[in-house]
Amino acid sequence: MSTTTQSERQSWMSVLARTDFLHLKKLWEPLNLSPDHQVIRAPETGLVQVQSRMGSTGNPFNMGDMTVTRSVIKLAEGEMGYSYVKGRNKEHAHLAALIDALMQTPTYSPALQRQIIEPLMATMEEHVRARRQQIATSKVEFFTMVRGEDE
Repeated sequence: MSTTTQSERQSWMSVLARTDFLHLKKLWEPLNLSPDHQVIRAPETGLVQVQSRMGSTGNPFNMGDMTVTRSVIKLAEGEMGYSYVKGRNKEHAHLAALIDALMQTPTYSPALQRQIIEPLMATMEEHVRARRQQIATSKVEFFTMVRGEDE
């Protein structure tokens, strides 16, 4: 098992969970990988309660429910892969768990990082950049004029 830090694993798991499934599948298929693995927890769909805070600092409150799908797999070498993805796509959850497990192996990790994780991160960053540009076009600057009575 390779030595990965918790933050590295959190990073790739976040990318796998938040990415568009069709893009992930398009990057996965050319690799032609079919590692021997056991399904520990078959992909299953459930609800999680989403909490929020007023103004990001106030008291927490339950905002609503969200559908998630989770999966757990175990490679023949012993690495465990976990995933939670929003929505009901069981194939996405299974593939994300499989890639999570493979990313923990020294054999597959460098290639998967280069061929799947980095392209997905670049795509996500581009979407964020484009969204910020779109929002910036509608930004309104408010200012206060100094009044004579304040002197």
